[in-house]
Amino acid sequence: MTVQFLDEARAEIREAIAHYDEQRPGLGDEFLIEVQRAAGRIASFPNAWPMLSRATRRCRASRFPYGLVYQVRADHILIVAVMHLHRRAGYWRDRV
Repeated sequence: MTVQFLDEARAEIREAIAHYDEQRPGLGDEFLIEVQRAAGRIASFPNAWPMLSRATRRCRASRFPYGLVYQVRADHILIVAVMHLHRRAGYWRDRV
């Protein structure tokens, strides 16, 4: 199953990469790899992670305090948010 990211989720990835690269050069690339791995896990096992709402689930990224909030659609998986797990819980709800 293919994985698609909302533009807002892509912007969150870019912001996190910039933040982590400020902390240590290359750390942003490591974050991106973890996001890609999480997206791959979601594609392989879309129903494996806890539900946040009737149609939305969250898969945690390894090593970083982020989760990919997603919905399983008929022909693809839609990543709604790449959210920091210690900030603004539920801010993404108006995206779906």
